[in-house]
Amino acid sequence: LTDRLAGFSAGGDDYLPKPFHLTELAARLRAALKRSGSVPTATTGDVVLDPVGHSLTVRGTEISLTPTEFRLLAALIAASGDIVRRRELIRAGWPEGAQVSDNTLDQYLTRLRRKLRDSGSELTLTTARGIGHRLS
Repeated sequence: LTDRLAGFSAGGDDYLPKPFHLTELAARLRAALKRSGSVPTATTGDVVLDPVGHSLTVRGTEISLTPTEFRLLAALIAASGDIVRRRELIRAGWPEGAQVSDNTLDQYLTRLRRKLRDSGSELTLTTARGIGHRLS
């Protein structure tokens, strides 16, 4: 109780004691962002990427993504149609210092491309040979 009261006195507006479930943490974050009026979603075409809920929605249907697929798609959406170099995608998708082969990146991009296509999205993941990839 003392720690909670100290947290509120320091300016906090919520407290989550340990141990906690990540789903509860995500729900509290979404609620706090809604209260603030700024839920940070990335929208491109018919795709909505929600970093708080860690979800992808295409035309109102939620699409399941692995955490790495989510990070790669977030980097591609953030580029607003510009080419994202392969090295940048690897930095976005994996922790610093991770040894990631080009083949591994290609496999993840293939799965992302398939999920976008199968969902009926108007967006396509294209390859700029020798340079990188982009959403168009």
